[in-house]
Amino acid sequence: MLLLLLTPTLLVADEKTLNLESKILETFDPDTRTTEWLIRGSKFITEGFPKKAYAETWPEALFGTNREGNQLAVLGTQFKFDRQGYNFVEIIPVTEDAEGNLVHNPIDIPGRVQQMDLWAWGSDFDYYLEAHIRDFRGVVHVLYLGSLNYVGWKNLRINFPSYIPQSQQYTPYLAGLQLEKLVVWTHPTERVHNCYLYLDQIKVLTDTFISRFDGDELSRPEKVEEIWQTEGE
Repeated sequence: MLLLLLTPTLLVADEKTLNLESKILETFDPDTRTTEWLIRGSKFITEGFPKKAYAETWPEALFGTNREGNQLAVLGTQFKFDRQGYNFVEIIPVTEDAEGNLVHNPIDIPGRVQQMDLWAWGSDFDYYLEAHIRDFRGVVHVLYLGSLNYVGWKNLRINFPSYIPQSQQYTPYLAGLQLEKLVVWTHPTERVHNCYLYLDQIKVLTDTFISRFDGDELSRPEKVEEIWQTEGE
């Protein structure tokens, strides 16, 4: 009975105790890039587009003039459409499977995330950027990161709404989120003949506090997989 009473208490304690940390999900830099990225356009994308490049540049507001000589890079895309409308470009984390095919590779977000931000270079087109976030139930939440109607580098930031679940009643209590993709949308009255967009350093502010209990390693997903992956052998 005592154990049953303590279980919900642990969950409540985790949600009230904070250990906020800044965690980088993606740098796009050659030495620390976490994944590959697939960029694809919607129905009326012009043939041969979108294009992708890793450009050796950076936001000076973030790194200064980089006089230390670090190897920095950003993810760039060039795209155009054959007609105006609600067109979109998806920026999707991917990896190669055993056959060499590109497959979706969502990025795990540690802890209970409170904010997400990234750096985006705009070229004054009236477009906007979204982040698609998947919760532990498989529900995808679309979060508006901001307008791209400006010139140069800008930090786009969003607070995560409380309606996105990041914990559950049973172990493991923490129910982490995943970054599914980023999506650029065009407004129907804006030109779509040729646009350049660059992205850098996707980062979150997240609460990494987790209550410990005797045997908590048995609730960790990696331990569960290790124990049960040979089931039936």
